[in-house]
Amino acid sequence: QVQLVESGGGLVQPGGSLRLSCAASGMIFMINDMGWYRQAPGKQRELVATITSGSSTNSADSVKGRFTISRDNAKNTVYLQMNSLKPEDTALYYCYADVWEIGALGGYDHWGQGTQVTVSS
Repeated sequence: QVQLVESGGGLVQPGGSLRLSCAASGMIFMINDMGWYRQAPGKQRELVATITSGSSTNSADSVKGRFTISRDNAKNTVYLQMNSLKPEDTALYYCYADVWEIGALGGYDHWGQGTQVTVSS
């Protein structure tokens, strides 16, 4: 089995910064894409940013220039550096990883439990 454990969420004032981390562990053969989604109360889950195993990135227009996604392949960890945070960034942030488990025929998406980010004065 594979687990994803997120950390780094919390309460921050508008204009502040947070760094989210998500570490994958378990029977991992290979990790392809990793990324972050978020879900605000009453809204659908939306893509925040993704990163390939070769470190190509993609992000939502709403976070471009403010959020940076990165990964450490040796640690099976993905990060989300969030700067210039706005109240509308308040949401539950989920990480995901397309993991090929040892003994499996291919990879599939695994999800973390979510970490709350609240931006408020």
